[in-house]
Amino acid sequence: MVSKESRTENRVKKHMKIRNRFSGTAERPRLAVFRSNNHMYAQIIDDTVGNTLVSASTLQKDVKAELEKTNNVEAAAYLGTVIAKKALEKGIKTVVFDRGGFIYEGKIKALADAAREAGLEF
Repeated sequence: MVSKESRTENRVKKHMKIRNRFSGTAERPRLAVFRSNNHMYAQIIDDTVGNTLVSASTLQKDVKAELEKTNNVEAAAYLGTVIAKKALEKGIKTVVFDRGGFIYEGKIKALADAAREAGLEF
């Protein structure tokens, strides 16, 4: 009998392949995105030290207050603008985009496009 791998396992494998290709540095940190069924999370990480420089998610009160739902494309786009504004306040202009093994469409694409429009370069 053929056993089918779970989608989560496949996503984690894809993420590991992506992470082996690049990592965030102090000059160009990594914008890591995670999407669950209910929320989205974005972090800007310096992998050389292992520090999270900036983070934002749809769980935060100020972000959640602006949203009707926390798991749709509009919420992802708003989260992209929030993370970009926080990054620019800290002086971070360029990042490496880590889609976390997710397919680059829908919510992930909306977050990336909104972050680009708000001023982040990647």
